[in-house]
Amino acid sequence: MNLDDFKVLISKEEIENRLCELAKEIEKDYEGKEITVVCVMRGACFFTVNLTLKIKNLIKYEFIELSSYDDKTESSGKVRIVNDLRNSIEGKDVLIVEDIIDTGRTMDFLVKYLKHKNAKSVKICTLADKPSRRVIDIKADYVGFTVPNKFIIGYGFDVDNKYRNLPYIAYLDE
Repeated sequence: MNLDDFKVLISKEEIENRLCELAKEIEKDYEGKEITVVCVMRGACFFTVNLTLKIKNLIKYEFIELSSYDDKTESSGKVRIVNDLRNSIEGKDVLIVEDIIDTGRTMDFLVKYLKHKNAKSVKICTLADKPSRRVIDIKADYVGFTVPNKFIIGYGFDVDNKYRNLPYIAYLDE
C-alpha cells in the first residue's frame, strides 16, 4: 500500500473550514465554562490541537490512549487502556476529542469510564463519523464529517503508523 493507492476524500481547506465551525459551536455550548479536553491518542492529536487553537474558552488538556486494534486493521471488539489520564476529571466538563467513531465500542467504553471517574459532563467531538459500521448506538455531540465505509488515512489516520501527517483525508481507492 502506498500513497498512490489513495484519493483525497476531504481537502485541507474543507477540514480548516469545518474546524472553525466546530469551534464556534463548542464555544457557544461551553460559554463561561472551562473545558477539560480529553484527546484520544494517537489519531486525534492533530485534530485536537488544530481545533482547540480556535476555541476561546479556558481549556485543560488530558490524554488517554486506548486500543481495540492491536496492530490490525479490524477491531478486536475489546477496548483496553494503554495510557490513562494523568489528572482527575472529577467535577469537570469533559469534551472527548476523537479521530473517528466507527463501531462505537471505544467511545462507549470511554464515555462510561469518564462518567465512572465522576466527570460533571461528557460530550464527544469526532473528526469523522462512520455510522454504517456502528454496532453500539452512540452519537457524537459534534461531528466534523460523516465518512463512507472506506479505509482512510491522513490528518491523524494511519496505516501501519504512516501517513498521519497528511494535511487532508484520503481513502483507499479499491
